[in-house]
Amino acid sequence: MTQSVIHQPRVAWDAARAFVRMAGGPGYDAYSGRVLSRLGTEVYGELANTRRRLLEGSVESSDNDRFTADVEAAKWRVRMEDLLRTNPALVTSVRELTEAAAR
Repeated sequence: MTQSVIHQPRVAWDAARAFVRMAGGPGYDAYSGRVLSRLGTEVYGELANTRRRLLEGSVESSDNDRFTADVEAAKWRVRMEDLLRTNPALVTSVRELTEAAAR
């Protein structure tokens, strides 16, 4: 049986970009439901907060829109690293959510 090495910082960064993309996109409702069922209410609430900030940022100006997305991605990277550090068993769920965002 072959074991693979999981590079948690990379998993966290990929997840961060996926979560921000989905928070600002049309597939948010379905995606957020998956987040809730796999990662719980705290992460679900943070995703809703990210969506609110992204939508507010896009209303204010187009320059702020990119800045807001970048800041949110940075927050999610740290959040995901902390989550995976404290509960490594969630790596499968995080990877599945990241892959779901790519479809």
